[in-house]
Amino acid sequence: MYGFEPSDEQRMLIDAVERYAANQLRIAGREADEAGEFPQELIEKGWELGVLQASVPEAYGGFGDHSAVTGVLAAEAMAWGDLSGTLAVMAPTSYVIPILLGGTEEQKTTLIPPVIEAEWKPFVAAYAEPEFDFYEGDMKTRAEEVKGKYLLNGQKMFVPFADKAEAFLAFAMLDGKMRAFNVPAQTPGLTVGEREPLLGLRALPTFKLTLEDVSLEKKALIGGEDEHNASQIAASSKVAIAAMAIGLSKGALDYALPYAKEREVWGVPIAQKQSIAFMLAEMAIEIESNRLLVWEAAWKLDEGDPDAARSAYLALSGAADTAMMVTDRAVQALGGHGYVREHPVEMWMRNGRGIPVMPGLAMV
Repeated sequence: MYGFEPSDEQRMLIDAVERYAANQLRIAGREADEAGEFPQELIEKGWELGVLQASVPEAYGGFGDHSAVTGVLAAEAMAWGDLSGTLAVMAPTSYVIPILLGGTEEQKTTLIPPVIEAEWKPFVAAYAEPEFDFYEGDMKTRAEEVKGKYLLNGQKMFVPFADKAEAFLAFAMLDGKMRAFNVPAQTPGLTVGEREPLLGLRALPTFKLTLEDVSLEKKALIGGEDEHNASQIAASSKVAIAAMAIGLSKGALDYALPYAKEREVWGVPIAQKQSIAFMLAEMAIEIESNRLLVWEAAWKLDEGDPDAARSAYLALSGAADTAMMVTDRAVQALGGHGYVREHPVEMWMRNGRGIPVMPGLAMV
């Protein structure tokens, strides 16, 4: 048996994240979408909540034990405010968590503390690739051992803050298996492309990254010569994005529901119309049912359950469909008002459309 009643420490963290999401992220989301980025001070305020630090042991600069459940609870609560802002605040998780899960002791003690001990810094992962059939188990980016070093070649996309990043965790296939490499930003052969013009997530600057004969020392390979569980890292990312999808969906429902109760047509609130009432009920049902899939997948990750990777895939698949359905119906519930930029539901629908291609942008 398992339960998902938050501990006192988790409840304190979630409460702080919920206040940040409601009082700052949600308020700033529209302006950030128009401007193309969130103010640095707002990202800093989210970073100071300590979501990542709470999942990193003291030995590596944090103040807690790694917990995917804690991570998804916080990610969901923050994404209720704004998805782009959440991905910005949590971007360094994509760099730290794989090292924490699979790095050597030396890598953990040297690479993690500089990221989390001070202010927010753009340490990020280079994970996804510009392939319509991208699958992390068969990345086109390749690493090969040449004269005692590793040589990386390939292309990445959806790399957040690549133009300012201090280091990347680049994922590539080595001897038929997905591995991660620490790549400092100024490494020769590493080229940051133009910013990607996206349909949604317009407040999150992402870029393409080209690796052309990038030569790395042996110590750059996360985990060293020993095997590490790549599926756990992939599942960690799927679960993180799934949690954000649930938070986005809940935010859209919480906006559409009171609107439907207040908006009257022929003297009757539209929420009393059967078609609208059933639509809102289905939105709530999908959110609640898929939230449990996400929480269960996170619990399995924490327990080391061999079924965690499968559960993470199911959680992301369900949460992605939920986000698209719920945000689309939120637009419908507002009628013509849903299509204009006066209301944020159209922005949330654009953001939700990108959920399936987001793995790699954050981890728990």
